[in-house]
Amino acid sequence: MTAYDDQPSAAPVGGTEETPSEHGMTRRQLMRHAGWFGGAVVLTVAGGEVISHVADSGDTTARAAAAPTGALRFVQVSDSHIGFQGPANTDVVGSFTEAIHRVNGLGYRPDFVMHSGDLTHLSTAGQFDQVRQMLAGLRTDRVFTVPGEHDSIGDAGRAYRQAFGKGTLGDGWYSFDTHGVHFVALVNTLSLEKLGHLGTEQIDFVRKDLAGLPSDTPVVVFSHIPLFAMYPRWGWSTDDALKVISLLRRFSSVTCLNGHVHQLFTKTEGNITFHSATTTAYPLPKPGQAPAPAPEVVPARQLKDALGIRTVGYRRGDRQLAIKDERLA
Repeated sequence: MTAYDDQPSAAPVGGTEETPSEHGMTRRQLMRHAGWFGGAVVLTVAGGEVISHVADSGDTTARAAAAPTGALRFVQVSDSHIGFQGPANTDVVGSFTEAIHRVNGLGYRPDFVMHSGDLTHLSTAGQFDQVRQMLAGLRTDRVFTVPGEHDSIGDAGRAYRQAFGKGTLGDGWYSFDTHGVHFVALVNTLSLEKLGHLGTEQIDFVRKDLAGLPSDTPVVVFSHIPLFAMYPRWGWSTDDALKVISLLRRFSSVTCLNGHVHQLFTKTEGNITFHSATTTAYPLPKPGQAPAPAPEVVPARQLKDALGIRTVGYRRGDRQLAIKDERLA
C-alpha cells in the first residue's frame, strides 16, 4: 500500500433527541460527533439529495482536547493539481502548502492523511517528486494516496505507481485496517472513456478483501471519481460501481470518500454515505451550471472559500464517522 512516514447548532436530517434520523443517528449522537472537532458538516435535504455545508471550524486546541482517547482521526486532502498553470489559481503550490499547514495546525496529530487523487496536473516525474516532498512535511504517521486521471496521463499510471504505488496491487489498489475500521483504496481513473471504471480484477479484489469481515465492521472506501451517479454527463460517476456497492450492502456502516469534483457533496443510500471532497487547487462549476467542468475563475478573495481539507473521526462502537470540512479561508 502507499504509506510512508514523515520526518520531521448542527442541523441533523430528521430525528429527535433519541429517535434516529435517516442517517441512523440520534440528535444527541450527532451533537456528540460534532464535539470531536468543534463543529460538523451541516446536512440539509434539497431535491431529495443530502447536501453538506461547511460549519465553522472553531478552536483547534479545544477540538484536540475533545477527541476521545483511542479515537481514529484522519484527514482527506484532494486534487492538488501540482503543475497546473492558469487564471483559476496562479499558485497551486502555495495553496497546497497552506492546506498542509492547516493539517499541521489542527492541534492534534492525525493517524494518517489520504490524498484522494489528482496529486499532479500532468503526471510528470518532476511533479510527482514535488508532491512527495510536500506530503513529507505533513505531521502524521502515514500518508496514503489514490490516483486521479491527471496522475495517469499518457502512461496508464506507471509514473504514479513508481512514485506512490509501493505495496499496492494491480493498478494501485489496496486495503488496510486501523482502529477497528477497514479501509479500501480503489483506482477508477484508468480505462476511461467517459465514466470512471474499476474493472473485473479490482472488483474481484474487493470481493475477496471483504469476504472475511464481520458485517458490523465499519468500512471506508476511497476513490478519486465518485462511486455514485453524481453527474454522469460530466463523467462524475463510475460505470461498474454497483458491483462494488452490492458487496458493501451487508455492512452496517459504509462511508465512501472521493475527490475529482472539486466541491462538497453528500448523498446517502441506505447504509452507504458518499462524500465528495473539495480541492486545494481551483473550483469547478456545480453540475449543469456550465457547458463542461472546466477550472472556474472566481475573485481572488473568494478562492480560499472554495478550497479546503476534510477531517474525519471515528470512535469504536459508534455507527458512523464524524466528518468536518474546513475552508482554507
